[in-house]
Amino acid sequence: MCGRFTLTRFPDEWTELLDLPDFETPDARYNVAPGQHILTIIRDPEHKNPLPQMLHWGLLPHWAKDSKSAQRPINARCETAATKPFFRSAMRHHRCLVPADGFFEWAGKGAKKRPYYFRMRDKAPFALGGIWDRWHGKNDELVDSCAILTTEPNSLLKSYHHRMPVILNSEHFKLWLDPDVQTSKDVEHLMKPYDPKVMEAIAVSTYVNSPRNDDEQCLFPEMGK
Repeated sequence: MCGRFTLTRFPDEWTELLDLPDFETPDARYNVAPGQHILTIIRDPEHKNPLPQMLHWGLLPHWAKDSKSAQRPINARCETAATKPFFRSAMRHHRCLVPADGFFEWAGKGAKKRPYYFRMRDKAPFALGGIWDRWHGKNDELVDSCAILTTEPNSLLKSYHHRMPVILNSEHFKLWLDPDVQTSKDVEHLMKPYDPKVMEAIAVSTYVNSPRNDDEQCLFPEMGK
């Protein structure tokens, strides 16, 4: 799964690449957690170009009866997102990008379970493949929310976890966001384990375990590692 990630800077070149409007980039985040609002890039049907949007991390589908008791998954398996009723509408109509520059996974069991930080060797930002939806409730209640897609782990991740997030290259951003692409067959080649040769894993301290901790110390290597 993908349950925590970082976004310490938004790459300026993406603004030009995606023709994004001017927007205020969020402060550096070192421990983004489920249930929080996260920066995404979406294609709103009412606008021609992609838009930066803060979405609730935990997908609330548009057909949910209410926002209180509904299940809100943070991840969706890419192999079944196009066919499972919970995700298929969002997968078809509402794909999004989730900017990041690293993510955490926990390996081991019990007291020996330890966090690891995964990033590109050159520390470059990247985009996670996501899906989003818009829920309308009573009294004009509106919830825009998202989930991050996961795939099989690459050779680096498989020693730590049985899944990894879908990572997209910048040359595929426009295809991923294209509203005219409404079948998973057109994007399934993008939803594969990312090249392990350009990634690295760093053992970090359990300081990151608490979502209340959101500063540079989350990325400090574990003592003795």
